[in-house]
Amino acid sequence: MSKILKTGIIQQKNTPDAADNRSRIAEKAERLAAMGAKLIVNQELHDGLYFCQTESVDNFDQAVSLDSESTEFYSNLAKRLGVVIVTSLFERRAPGLYHNTAVVFDADGSEAGRYRKMHIPDDPAYYEKFYFTPGDLGFKPVQTSVGKLGVLVCWDQWYPEAARLMALAGADMLIYPTAIGWESSDTDEEKSRQLEAWVTVQRGHAVANGLPVVTVNRTGHEPDPSGATNGIQFWGNSFVAGPQGEFLFRAPSDTEVEAVIDVDLGRSEQVRRWWPFLRDRRIDAYGDITRRFVD
Repeated sequence: MSKILKTGIIQQKNTPDAADNRSRIAEKAERLAAMGAKLIVNQELHDGLYFCQTESVDNFDQAVSLDSESTEFYSNLAKRLGVVIVTSLFERRAPGLYHNTAVVFDADGSEAGRYRKMHIPDDPAYYEKFYFTPGDLGFKPVQTSVGKLGVLVCWDQWYPEAARLMALAGADMLIYPTAIGWESSDTDEEKSRQLEAWVTVQRGHAVANGLPVVTVNRTGHEPDPSGATNGIQFWGNSFVAGPQGEFLFRAPSDTEVEAVIDVDLGRSEQVRRWWPFLRDRRIDAYGDITRRFVD
């Protein structure tokens, strides 16, 4: 049975001004809602610049509690528009304890649930371990009025275990708010390999689990405040894939995009009948998956 969910995505260039970023997100969300969107997904850490290019204790001042002006803003926006909104915030949980947290607001403005990023990178220009404590909420879909959303965040998208656990917990779709791009010293060939690997692995999650995937990345250039690198050119390419990995939408790399995509949540059931991967899993033989390395 067809079950179309009109899904809005916002691929945006960010500024250092959180109020400006939120205002522009609201304007785009209003247009998406007018186009019929019932779910709107934002990019990772959408209220500001991607501050993890450097390690600076001053950046912690950007963090917010989950009972703050920021969450109130998105709660009110969801209620006013009557849509489910997936946000991505720098959470101040307690003094010295911070997370990269996705908060989902239901169409009545209530918090439907939250997910704290589990996999935390520590690479040049992506010094996230300095800022974020790994999540402690597990891989549990968020129940909303439009379905069960398997919300993960950016670096999580490289891990098939995360996608599988969300699927096994009943997610209707996988959602990845993202901030990823190129460093200028890479060759064009390397840039192409990185981008296509990123797209391919997530389409693989769609195929392996028989679920739609929604990935929303930022776009634009953000300089490195330290001057150690030439900054990050975020590669955009936000996309939506169906449960066989087919593209339903793919954004360009270098422009802001707002779009509504019809995602048929009912199709997953039929795809899983054709390709019964969950049926044929050898759960009796997977014990070693919880080990760091198998000698």
